[in-house]
Amino acid sequence: MNKKGVIPVKITVYGAEQKCASCIHLPSAIETKEWLEAAVSRKFPDYPLEFIYCDIEQPQTEEEKDFSARILEEEYFYPLVVLEGEVIAEGDPRLPVIYKHIEQKHQIS
Repeated sequence: MNKKGVIPVKITVYGAEQKCASCIHLPSAIETKEWLEAAVSRKFPDYPLEFIYCDIEQPQTEEEKDFSARILEEEYFYPLVVLEGEVIAEGDPRLPVIYKHIEQKHQIS
């Protein structure tokens, strides 16, 4: 919780240094995290946001280990975008879809 008593929106982007074969023409996962952070922060300037990048080769938490394993088992493509434990985008994320999920989950606009 931040000082205003509002719990930040937690968005985790999963990926690896090496791009997946089908995503070679797209930004890397870390670049995806950076542009998502910039775009979402502009869209919701007064709302607390927390962006996390998880390297699928070095997950830290149990949730990160679970999603990383599922990516490595090819259940998901990366970059994988997860909003508070819910997959909201994979491969080539679209901002309108991400905005919609944030607005619905947190009842903000």
